[in-house]
Amino acid sequence: MGDSTLATDSDPPEPNLVGKLPEVVNIVEDGDLILDVTFENSKDTIRSARAAQSRFTATQESQPALKKKARLAFRVSLKVLKAQSKYFEKLLTDSRFKEAKDISNAFAALSLRHIQPQDAEVKDLPWVKIQDDDQATHYAHREGALSDLLRILHFKDATTKQITMSFVTTLAVLADRFDCAAGVSKYLVSGLKFKWPVTSRKPVRDEVSVMNRNNEDLLRQKILVSWLLNQPARFQAATKEIIMNGSCRWSPFAEDDGASDATWWYLQDGLEQELQFRRQSILNTIASVQRHFLKLYTSRGRQCKLGYDSSAACDSYQLGEMFKFLTNKNLMFLVDFSPGSLDSIADTSLLQIDGILTTLRQCPSYQIDKNHTNCGLRTRVLPILDFIQGLLSSNSIPLTRATWKSNRQAAAWMPPDGGDKKDVEVKPFLFTRSLAGDQRLRLENAMGADRLARDVFTASSWDWTAEDQAYDNLPSTTPRWNLK
Repeated sequence: MGDSTLATDSDPPEPNLVGKLPEVVNIVEDGDLILDVTFENSKDTIRSARAAQSRFTATQESQPALKKKARLAFRVSLKVLKAQSKYFEKLLTDSRFKEAKDISNAFAALSLRHIQPQDAEVKDLPWVKIQDDDQATHYAHREGALSDLLRILHFKDATTKQITMSFVTTLAVLADRFDCAAGVSKYLVSGLKFKWPVTSRKPVRDEVSVMNRNNEDLLRQKILVSWLLNQPARFQAATKEIIMNGSCRWSPFAEDDGASDATWWYLQDGLEQELQFRRQSILNTIASVQRHFLKLYTSRGRQCKLGYDSSAACDSYQLGEMFKFLTNKNLMFLVDFSPGSLDSIADTSLLQIDGILTTLRQCPSYQIDKNHTNCGLRTRVLPILDFIQGLLSSNSIPLTRATWKSNRQAAAWMPPDGGDKKDVEVKPFLFTRSLAGDQRLRLENAMGADRLARDVFTASSWDWTAEDQAYDNLPSTTPRWNLK
């Protein structure tokens, strides 16, 4: 996508012959510079665009014909471009670049003819060539997006009638490329008044709610646009949504395809890795709850504290009920020493975190007889689920644009790249009754709640029955950790 070359004394400005000139769009009538842009589209992009047009026959005629390569020129103001875009300021004024030298030579030739640049013919103005491909956006109609971007920079209104998420994403990518996001960000809110698509939906009862690929495509575009165009509230909401719902790209069974080449399918600036790590940390924490109780009930330690002769049978009964419940709800899978048993593991990359907590709350309160009340998993796990649900409501779950931009190392959950695992601090977590009743979990934006959530979800291990072990002498499979 490079469009600039270093200037040499032997590079003369290319003549702009009338027969070779493309169509010129006047962004401003008195512009003193021509941007000669060549748009290249891949076959896959053209095929997808034609398929989209066929679904919307009403707007098919208003769209320009799709071509593998299209050339279009824009008459713009050099002064405005330099003021609005750091990219153009560097490209068009630094004499080390050929473009800047061609502009100086063209203006000098006009001055010898006593012609002001704003009054000159198109063929006599300096021409700057730009190449643009569809690798980043997979959007076929980038001519309209770039045209509207230049209009926005010149304080004019966009002319595109059908404002879609793909159009706004392309606009944001172009604004990032030409380093002029500030003006586009302001216009997106005040001038364009774009209605963001809704990607989240409430799950239907007894239905497995999984985000489909089209919704995830829109959600990822929302994250990218809000990141590039400085929309902090939408960025925070969209990052939390993808953490809670997952991504098909984060599946261990994921296969690369051409549709995942767009730039938002691998988010930039470390966002992709951080979002995936936060989701994995939350899933590991929730999964540790059921693993913890399975280890307790399969150990030699007595879990039924009633002291009856049937206490041993009660533990075995509760273990069986727990095992049956988790396997029936697809929260646990049976794997043995045969390689073929690995096929029984389901892909959980798109499993909703809220759905997991809701399912765990359905754990039945069966008892072996009328005397063994409150002996099962339900009584012990509900306070833990309430605690985790409170942590998920804190602001530390999504990414905050300002902190990620200014102090990424402090905001990241993921350890620094290249760090030795031996050097990673061991941070065990003990769940106690005082934490279960922590008032910070009941108040939104409470002081310290964000740090608590981060510490819990990034802990190296979890002990969900620490106090139970402290008050009895029964052996346990879980060590007695201390907070550090």
